[in-house]
Amino acid sequence: MYDGKLPIVVTGMKQLKEHGPAGVILRRFGRTENQTLLEAIGNPRREAHDARQQANYEAREREYKEQLRRAAEQQRAEREARRPVCAGCGTRFTDERWKAIEPAGWGTPRAITTERQAEHTEPEQKASGTWLSRFRS
Repeated sequence: MYDGKLPIVVTGMKQLKEHGPAGVILRRFGRTENQTLLEAIGNPRREAHDARQQANYEAREREYKEQLRRAAEQQRAEREARRPVCAGCGTRFTDERWKAIEPAGWGTPRAITTERQAEHTEPEQKASGTWLSRFRS
């Protein structure tokens, strides 16, 4: 475990002059070969652990997205299975037609409400005012 610890690295002025600060000039105590600065102060076990954790996270994220995709696909399939079919020609309703026949408050489909309003509108009842007499008492 390297957490909370400082790496001790050494180099000589001769190597620093020959190879520069980015060269393979540093030796970390406990290791036998010279390394670059990033390799000498790095933690290879921690980096490998972090890479495994990242790979696990990405795999879980892919699985979650796949679950969401399957759930959305299942919902679309269920919705298509509920889609009404025209009694006359047998074709499935479009989204607009389906929306038109869905209940609009009080449980009465909008299309039926519109049709009933057109059927029950009688000019003589409106003119005579007899339909208002039911509400008077």
